[in-house]
Amino acid sequence: MAHIEILLPKMGESVAEATIIKWLKNEGEAVKADEPIVEIATDKVDSEVPAPQDGILLKRLVSDGDVVKVGQPIAHIGTSADTQATAPAAPATAATNGAPKAAAPPVVAAVVSTGGAVSRTGPSGKFYSPLVRNIAQSEGVSLAELEGLNGTGEGGRVTKKDLLDYLPTRGAAPVAAPAVQPATAPVAQPATSGQKPDAKPEPQAPKVTPMAGDELIEMDRMRKLIADHMVMSKRTSPHVTSFVEADVTNLVLWRDKVKGAFEKREGEKLTFTPIFIMALVQAIKEMPMINVQVDGHTIIKKKDINIGMAAALPSGNLIVPVIKNADRLNLTGLAASVNDLANRARAGKLGPDEIGGGTYTITNVGTFGNVLGTPIINQPQVAIMATGAIKKKPAVLETPTGDVIAVRHMMFLSHSYDHRVVDGALGGRFVRRVADILEGWSIDQEF
Repeated sequence: MAHIEILLPKMGESVAEATIIKWLKNEGEAVKADEPIVEIATDKVDSEVPAPQDGILLKRLVSDGDVVKVGQPIAHIGTSADTQATAPAAPATAATNGAPKAAAPPVVAAVVSTGGAVSRTGPSGKFYSPLVRNIAQSEGVSLAELEGLNGTGEGGRVTKKDLLDYLPTRGAAPVAAPAVQPATAPVAQPATSGQKPDAKPEPQAPKVTPMAGDELIEMDRMRKLIADHMVMSKRTSPHVTSFVEADVTNLVLWRDKVKGAFEKREGEKLTFTPIFIMALVQAIKEMPMINVQVDGHTIIKKKDINIGMAAALPSGNLIVPVIKNADRLNLTGLAASVNDLANRARAGKLGPDEIGGGTYTITNVGTFGNVLGTPIINQPQVAIMATGAIKKKPAVLETPTGDVIAVRHMMFLSHSYDHRVVDGALGGRFVRRVADILEGWSIDQEF
């Protein structure tokens, strides 16, 4: 019997893993081509994985709640009604020799590790999620130790919480742990596989002890993934932030003058965001080395200009839909894209391809009344800009008859960039150029 291995699909350039939310089909059930079989979620969007063709769901390789890497097998589908074969490693003749009982052992044997890494399935048949295996390997927890834990997950499965609760209480000298360093705590011991003898453990966050009356709030799935992504970004990129104050009086007066006619003619509300994106695109065209990504010591200069726009969700979380090829859109096209993506983001109706592939990001902290912000770079990009609230302020203007003080509409632009590849000269010139474009907006400009 032929069978197909279903892999977790790629869901965006910076998305490396997803969480299994809910299986929609049970083992042994018939599935049709393009029929959803499992719900998955990343830190940005929920999605479904469809069946590639008609068949039978033979084996689910991961469980609800597991964190799965992109490209990792998640299920097997058979192209006939024979539901006895459960492993891709079984010979094709196994389905025809009438011995289904022999199908189970090869699955366990095929995944038992012979090296230092923790295998996906232990000798007892327990399944260990990618997250549990990664933690175990980084902390030097052996497969034997995992096998001895009483898991609280479904079917006795060891969960992340089970493992984290176990670490502080494990023995000071476990069998698999090296004895080359005077460790200050058991959890600080390096793993025995894939590390150099002098490798230092990752710094651990301080232990927090709740006090009487404190409320404990578990992070939701999206918040956990956002937190991990932000920490990764700060560890990856040495952040520098430059600030510029811009006089956007003419821009404000122009928008106030044309926004009614714009909405009537184009059917779209005209906010400041598409105007800011127009300025960003122009500046990127003039300084393309801000539109790059880093791979080790290689700089990848991106051909496309895809602008991500951070949008706050009703839950308080953040999502960044992307306007692809923003340089090919006029103001009307940008306004339509901004409004559409923002509305569907709040409604939770974005697709995976609409949050990936960004090359530069803008976030409007002025929406919350903030005048300044120091945004964190959205990896793998190398820069991000925050636009502050527009405030009326007294400012000194130079006139042919001398300097005068006038009330002007002023705003701050904050530009955070990756100092590995963007030096202060480029980062500073870029934000200054965006400010100049906004300041030079003509009050008589057509739309």
